[in-house]
Amino acid sequence: MSHKVLDHSQLSRSAKSSLLSTISFAAIFFIIYADIFVSNLPMHTIDLRSHEVLDHNHDQTQVPQEQIESTFTTDQSTPQLSIQAKIEELEDEIRDPLVPPENATREERLVWFRRKLPELEILKSDNLSQQFHGRVLEFLNNGCSLQFYMVWLSPAKSFGERDFLTMDTLFKSHPQGCLMIISNSMDSARGYRILKPLLDRGFKILAIAPDLPFLVKNTPAEPWLEELKRGRTDPGYIPLSQNLSNLIRLAMLYKYGGIYLDTDLIILKDLSGLRNAIGAQSLDSESKIWNRLNGAVMIFDINHPILLDFLEEFATTFNGNKWGHNGPYLVSRVIARLERSGRSLDYNLTILPPKAFYPLDWIRIHRIFSKPERELESRAVEITLNELNARETYAVHLWNKRSRQLAIGEGSVMARLISEHCVICQDLYVS
Repeated sequence: MSHKVLDHSQLSRSAKSSLLSTISFAAIFFIIYADIFVSNLPMHTIDLRSHEVLDHNHDQTQVPQEQIESTFTTDQSTPQLSIQAKIEELEDEIRDPLVPPENATREERLVWFRRKLPELEILKSDNLSQQFHGRVLEFLNNGCSLQFYMVWLSPAKSFGERDFLTMDTLFKSHPQGCLMIISNSMDSARGYRILKPLLDRGFKILAIAPDLPFLVKNTPAEPWLEELKRGRTDPGYIPLSQNLSNLIRLAMLYKYGGIYLDTDLIILKDLSGLRNAIGAQSLDSESKIWNRLNGAVMIFDINHPILLDFLEEFATTFNGNKWGHNGPYLVSRVIARLERSGRSLDYNLTILPPKAFYPLDWIRIHRIFSKPERELESRAVEITLNELNARETYAVHLWNKRSRQLAIGEGSVMARLISEHCVICQDLYVS
């Protein structure tokens, strides 16, 4: 009797296994071909809640042939991605090799990092990234009133509605500006679809895979990158992408000059009047002198010497285990030393007050998302809006780690800011 039960359970498991295999294969087949099908639909505006592209017209639009060729294939007769390329794109969206294992010791992390090095495309030069400098120069030779940079080292599918709103408000105040998104994942068909609503309106945007070895060449960060590529530098427990983003923004400003922006900002005013400027995040309560700077917005001339100082500080004091050490604390350390030595005047720096970019700190940022329920709250919304629009506030930093999950309440300060300073203005009240 027991033997018969055993045979029956084995048969049942075999049947279930076969059924699961069939379902899994069908699911994979559907994902691949559904994505290929969707990629060829006409796209015009974007739903900011889900980033699905909405078709309000029936014009036939496709990803340009050169966009596909420069990113995925050399077969000029095939504008559609191959199945293998689609699989690789899906895999890239699932895993992030720059995130270290949790609770690993330094030695364990170094072993892990050396094993992962072959996967870290961001550290290498390949056929696409080697075109980086030429593509940058061609793009910037495009009648740009100002040149802006953002860095995105996460998967493209995580580029969400708040990140899109930063671009949306940027082009409201800088319609002739040029924006480069330094990103491997966004330099893709998926990235093109995300950017297409702005591209269709004639705005100048380029998502471009970086050539990190080129960017740091002949800078103090070049030896640091070489040591990292050899597996001799502990990346730390903080995801390496965060610190590489800090490095890339400094190198881009040094090599090309312009304006770096984080992707969690609402741009309110024209930035063209600023030069060699960085914003204070906070002031000392008594002396009213800045006690912390922040690099979420940085404006610098090409080859400005402070950028070399930043890059040297990054390379010589790198610590992947302290949040902010290689970012806001880095720029604060370097400029504080300059001021103590009396050399800051030689650098022609402008330190802007917190109201320029950080009018609300990360503790209070939630207030501008709340829907006013009473007359007193409605008056408070109007007062806050008048302050932001009247005084020298160029942008509002949203502190995404604190605010990304907050819904934008109808009639809130956030909703009003976006509606007054956006181009596309879709689905503001995102939950």
